[in-house]
Amino acid sequence: MEFFTEHGYLGLFIISFLAATLLPLSSELVLVALLLTGMHPVVLIAVASTGNILGSITNYTLGYWASTGLVPKWLRMSETEFAHAKKRFTRYGMFSLLLAWVPVIGDPLTVIAGILRVRFHWFLLLVSTGKLGRYCVITYITLYVN
Repeated sequence: MEFFTEHGYLGLFIISFLAATLLPLSSELVLVALLLTGMHPVVLIAVASTGNILGSITNYTLGYWASTGLVPKWLRMSETEFAHAKKRFTRYGMFSLLLAWVPVIGDPLTVIAGILRVRFHWFLLLVSTGKLGRYCVITYITLYVN
């Protein structure tokens, strides 16, 4: 984490991007650390959101273009788990993409959205809303809740 905090905005962008993929990373910790150093909160929110949204777009693209057989292996899911995830996505609809920021379930949601060919403008709107909202809440709690 030290690398990311030492490199400020660039470090936050990189970890936010990578955290939106299947790597087990936490961009929230870096955001909080940078907020506590006094860096500009609005810029930090914009950088973290942009990186995280671009990571989700990468997942969507992989789902869109990858073979359905490859995706469960990439997600480290059994065929049964993948089928259940796909069924839940279909059942709850594309508004489940508002939860793309949630650890563990968010990354597969963005891949499945690509597989199911969710219209990209809806994908982008819903994912961006959820991710931006999360970073705003974290920033508010960090700076104003004691």
